Amino acid sequence: MSNSRLPVTVVTGFLGSGKTTLLRHLLSEGHQRLAVVVNEFGKVGLDGGLLKNCGFCPDDEVDERIVELNNGCLCCTVQEDFLPAMESLLLRSNQLDGIIIETSGLALPRPLLQALNWPAIRSKVFINGVVTLVDGYALSNGSPVGDLKSIDEQIINDNSIDHLTPIKELFRDQLISADLVLISRSDLLSAKGFSLVRDEVKKQGNSITNILPIANGKIEPSVILGLCKEKNNISRSDQNDHDHDHDHDHDHDHDHDHVDVISEHLRFEFPIDQDVLKEILLKLVPEYQILRIKGRCWIEGKALPLQIQMVGSRFNSWFEIANDDSWKPSQAGIDLVSLSLKGGVEKAFESSF
Repeated sequence: MSNSRLPVTVVTGFLGSGKTTLLRHLLSEGHQRLAVVVNEFGKVGLDGGLLKNCGFCPDDEVDERIVELNNGCLCCTVQEDFLPAMESLLLRSNQLDGIIIETSGLALPRPLLQALNWPAIRSKVFINGVVTLVDGYALSNGSPVGDLKSIDEQIINDNSIDHLTPIKELFRDQLISADLVLISRSDLLSAKGFSLVRDEVKKQGNSITNILPIANGKIEPSVILGLCKEKNNISRSDQNDHDHDHDHDHDHDHDHDHVDVISEHLRFEFPIDQDVLKEILLKLVPEYQILRIKGRCWIEGKALPLQIQMVGSRFNSWFEIANDDSWKPSQAGIDLVSLSLKGGVEKAFESSF
């Protein structure tokens, strides 16, 4: 729908953490019409080329759907590069389901998030989530960066870097800004090793942020992108994973358990206050490890339903017309879908009243 806000997903992480591998998987398996904005120091044309070759869209659309910004850190070139690129993409918003921004690990994420509130674009997009990739194998060996030499070469060879922030500070900022943290190369870690990495990530970031291990960029796309349009069904996650509820003290031969991503439908007819709804949902997020919530809330006295989009504890809402074939209550109510790692969200929500 041309009057719908486009979801913008920010993917960040240091060079070598697996961002491009993840994006190739999302583009080829996500079944959404996506545009990608790529900004990576010292690799001009490389990320874009890898993405263009994954066959995610017709050849004649590739150059319009992959935008490479190589004039410096996005947080330093917002007005000159980023905003014009976004405005250009938004001219074709009715042809897109979402936008992904792959930002350099040398860039601070928060200035970029602030740029998405720029008056020219903020009414046309919402932040679908900030995903931070962490090289789990490197972190298990004491560093958030697996190849420090390559990072040093980026800094030395790229004159466009306008600021220089210590690696540990950048890493902490990536984690604090994240709505979801993905531990890449998790197949190289024992269950105990993953547990230690997860504890370190929680220590340096937000303790309630969901953390998932991945290998080879594979993850259920809806966990990152959100549910596509009106589809409410989700199957088991396609990545091999560690059990998040139990830590094991023994090593293993990478015979990881699958992690269930549980979908639940919350559909109730009763009057509800917007602030109360937000308070309840935020309270449920850490208890049930809620990854995403999407749907609508019909509030008495309002002509349009309230669109709800959550990733972790990031809550977005705005009033927007619903599709003609969407479910509607007789007066007031909610129609939400949640994706979580623990079941029971629907019952917990209902018992909150």
